[in-house]
Amino acid sequence: MKALSLAELREQLSRDAHLPAAVLRQLQADPRKGAQQLYAKAVKLRDADKNEASRIGIMLQLERTLEAQGFHAVAGVDEAGRGPLAGPIVAAAVILSRAEPGLNDSKLLTAAQREHLYARLQSGGHAIGVALIAAEQIDRLGIQQANYQVMAAALAALPRVPDFALIDGFSVPGLVVPQQRVVKGDRRSLSIAAASIIAKVTRDRIMCALDEEYPAYGFRHHQGYGTPAHLAALAAHGPCAEHRHSFAPIARQTETGLLFDRE
Repeated sequence: MKALSLAELREQLSRDAHLPAAVLRQLQADPRKGAQQLYAKAVKLRDADKNEASRIGIMLQLERTLEAQGFHAVAGVDEAGRGPLAGPIVAAAVILSRAEPGLNDSKLLTAAQREHLYARLQSGGHAIGVALIAAEQIDRLGIQQANYQVMAAALAALPRVPDFALIDGFSVPGLVVPQQRVVKGDRRSLSIAAASIIAKVTRDRIMCALDEEYPAYGFRHHQGYGTPAHLAALAAHGPCAEHRHSFAPIARQTETGLLFDRE
């Protein structure tokens, strides 16, 4: 304790998130309020790190099982944008070079957390492939075939060839590499979780750009999903070129000859 002041230890903890065990013992024995607060914070951070390491280990079980079978370039694959009324489907494939703490199902993260992890993934030496399929192609192919096609394209876009694919929710017909469908894979596989973040952030950025091009629809706020505000905008303005005309309610209204009931 005498070697470093509480202020210096506090600064060290803010940088490193770890204090040596000997320092922790000294803090624990120090009766001063500041020392006890610092000790409690250090223990909380240490326990959080242990819990995160355990969570990451659980999410790597599929990859480690495959690695033990000789598959060393395992790609996780996921998509974003299957359900919206507008915009593309974006798929991503990721071969992790190492575990990245914080990776999780993109739906469980805030936008700021996704952006932070996206930047770490892009700069972390991981192999990343991204593909998209536009609304017009979704209408032409149908949602299921479009989903298959964009996932296969994401795998093909990887800078290195995977020897196995873990795919969130689907088995993709025609893949050359062996694959495994993983239900709720973005919560069970770290590679799929990484792909979910890449796909989600990429698509959200596309929808923000489309919001600039088509400001009447509010794409920045709902990403093309059928929210009340989006449906109201469709009723007022009709669909734009980025809407999926094969999706209800757009398809249902166009089939009757009236896009939307207007006064």
